Amino acid sequence: MSGALDGLLVVDLTRALAGPQASMMLADLGARVIKVESPAGDDTRSWGPPFVGGDDGTPVSTYFLSCNRNKESITLNLKCDEDAQVLAQLVERADILMENYKPGALQRLGFGTDRLMELNPRLVVLSISGFGHDGPEAHRAGYDQIAQGEAGLMSVTGPDPAHPQRVGVPIADLMAGMNGAFGVLAALRERDRSGRGQIVRTSLLASVVAAHAFQGTRWTVASEVGTAQGNHHPAIAPYGLFRCAGGSVQIACGNDAMWGRLCAAFDLTDDDSRYGTNTDRVAHRDDLTALLESAFTRFEPDELLRRLADAGVPAGRVRALDEVYAWEQTRSQRLLIDVEHESLGKISLPGSALRTFTVDTAGTETETTRVDHVPPPALGADAETIRGWLVHAPTQA
Repeated sequence: MSGALDGLLVVDLTRALAGPQASMMLADLGARVIKVESPAGDDTRSWGPPFVGGDDGTPVSTYFLSCNRNKESITLNLKCDEDAQVLAQLVERADILMENYKPGALQRLGFGTDRLMELNPRLVVLSISGFGHDGPEAHRAGYDQIAQGEAGLMSVTGPDPAHPQRVGVPIADLMAGMNGAFGVLAALRERDRSGRGQIVRTSLLASVVAAHAFQGTRWTVASEVGTAQGNHHPAIAPYGLFRCAGGSVQIACGNDAMWGRLCAAFDLTDDDSRYGTNTDRVAHRDDLTALLESAFTRFEPDELLRRLADAGVPAGRVRALDEVYAWEQTRSQRLLIDVEHESLGKISLPGSALRTFTVDTAGTETETTRVDHVPPPALGADAETIRGWLVHAPTQA
């Protein structure tokens, strides 16, 4: 175990995706993460297909494998006094506790924030909910697609306003996890100054609304409600997916200089008043799209991408996931990692988005990114080790 967070202990009571994503991010940076599961296990252990079979014949969910690397697992029934005492001992020794119960549920189990802080005043607690911990709808359970719809994301995603579409990954969960991990690190920094822990709260709702970006200010400032516009940007043109011979390419023409280079590369006139500025091009997007696609019909995707690159116009292809993981650029960024699973053998997992480096006085970079990854644990696999460690491990007090 190595990394910037080496030495920190995370007690992870979360399940499904938002919380496990947050704890996995900390684990990737070197924190020790103890995943506390119910005797039935994290919900995602049963989410599939696909499942893959191990040597023991037990099916393993690929969903669970996606968000639980570099963790240990212990099972506890928190309604049982003996198991609740084990959790209390873990809390006393932890730096961070993460939970994504419905608001009030952990309190009913005897581990409300007052009890947690009594056990360990230095504890940083991350609580992730569906719709926030207060307000008139705090009681609602949080599931990604529900949050995508309720928080407006589906209304600006899809081919047109009549066909709202969810994002193809559980983006509300993932962003809530990332926001949670970010908040934990800020609370740890505050603990360095004050010596006391904090409660960090975020939600799927908050994470989606906070990511509205220009679609948010489009309404709050300009009183314009954004709608789904397919694969073309509502505020920049040309910026989107364009058909060509035998396929399609994506173009991101972010300024007038790029537009001029695009015109020169494909013998298009750049003095048409409909396309003089980005505002003009957005107003005449349909005509502009037709113009470009007519010019692109002579080119296969690879040739078209070469021409665009030569012209200095950002462009790219749409890759299937198998192509992404076979792509040398993906591998060069450590976005595919190999681990040895106890029943599946050697498997590959998507890697961390972060890489870390030290720089010496000569400017030489040395990568310090964690490379010794541990596979997602079997249910309760580390219970004996953790219980034995508790006997001698010091508390935070």
